[in-house]
Amino acid sequence: MKLYNTSSKKLEEFRPINEVVKVYTCGPTVYNFQHIGNYAAQIYWDLLVRALRANNYNVKRVLNLTDVGHLVSDGDEGEDKLEKGAAREGKSVWEIAEFYIEDFLRSYRALNLSEPEVIARATDYIKQDMRAVDKMTENGFTYETEDGVYYDTSKFTGYADFARLDLAGLQAGARIAFSDEKRNASDFAVWKFIKPGEKHEMRWDYLGRPGYPGWHLECSTIIHEELGEPIDIHTGGIDHIPIHHTNEIAQSFAISGRSLAKYWLHCDFITIDGQKISKSLGNVYLLDDLAERGFLAMDYKMWVLSGHYQGTRNFTFESLEAARNRRLNWRNRIAECYQKHTPDSKNHTPALENHTSDILGTYSKILEAVNHNLNSAEAFSLVDNLDLSFDDWKKVDELFGLKLIEDTPDISEELKELIREREAARAEKDFAKSDEIRDKLAFSGVAVKDTAEGSIWYYL
Repeated sequence: MKLYNTSSKKLEEFRPINEVVKVYTCGPTVYNFQHIGNYAAQIYWDLLVRALRANNYNVKRVLNLTDVGHLVSDGDEGEDKLEKGAAREGKSVWEIAEFYIEDFLRSYRALNLSEPEVIARATDYIKQDMRAVDKMTENGFTYETEDGVYYDTSKFTGYADFARLDLAGLQAGARIAFSDEKRNASDFAVWKFIKPGEKHEMRWDYLGRPGYPGWHLECSTIIHEELGEPIDIHTGGIDHIPIHHTNEIAQSFAISGRSLAKYWLHCDFITIDGQKISKSLGNVYLLDDLAERGFLAMDYKMWVLSGHYQGTRNFTFESLEAARNRRLNWRNRIAECYQKHTPDSKNHTPALENHTSDILGTYSKILEAVNHNLNSAEAFSLVDNLDLSFDDWKKVDELFGLKLIEDTPDISEELKELIREREAARAEKDFAKSDEIRDKLAFSGVAVKDTAEGSIWYYL
């Protein structure tokens, strides 16, 4: 298995640190609905976990949910996101977080994404955050200002390495009014103090003052508590590279003295009709919006996996329609597998042969494509063009989580009897009755194709 490592900027053979592969995924800030672009990342990292398990690795994955308010920018300025959501809806920040966590998990499960071993809510780790700041301070990496405790990036010699940052240029372009208490332009808050009169519902007492953790801190803390450094794989979006993940690496080194992760995987964004996803452009689509247009969550997942996680993807409803049709085609190929075998008389389901593909078998070629840096696009092309057994289809379904078999049940005995009646009518050249039965089948979502070997049914 080979993965592109952002840290080394090259494709590397995956070699786990220990018997259990430790994976961490940056999750959402739960102050609003997650749009389809947000879920694309979750789909990519679900493929990562499924691929690891398909290669017989034991995986422990942690997904964090940022239910602690943090600032709109990745830096230390701007409006608090949860406070913004609370003001928008006339609710408390706690109610906002709870509502959007439930909505995220509902959509997460609708996409049939692998359940992480740990779903970590940031508010459950506040005491651990404080201990982490204490440790960083004890190790000489922080200093206190009027508005918080800051990480001194000059104390971590490797700070600029991960994102190839130009610290000198950053310092030269710093806004003096904002950074007059900061020693370096790249320094960041690990804990923010709440000023007198400042509205901020989420607050905890630390160092004798009310405050809240810097948003980069939760990931370092959760990883430290739930997985331990170093972890095998850390995932996220490319927007996390220059600030969030760079700061995570710095914090974790200050806490543990160790590197944070061996492999870093980052996915690119999706655009919609060639434009960035933006409320001002009116192109923010939720999974529920797709459902209103007749598309299933699995259709969208099919679209996402039809491309590569490192590529910029452009979403259109035409391309989503093509993905839906592709998935339907795959389901009907599974339906053909049902019809190639004799039904079991006890339960009326196909007695399908569950042979195991050998090392050079069809499925192994598909897995090989995925093993090359999660190349689901190439794997999908192989699925399109290879002859798959039912056993292969089961493995493909497990690898991509597309619910192909679950959504493709064998048809009922009543429908099978209608097909037999239609065949008899055609044999007697009673085409009026044949057409009538065809319409009944279509009403039930089933079509019939006549072949030299007999009638083959498929889903519409």
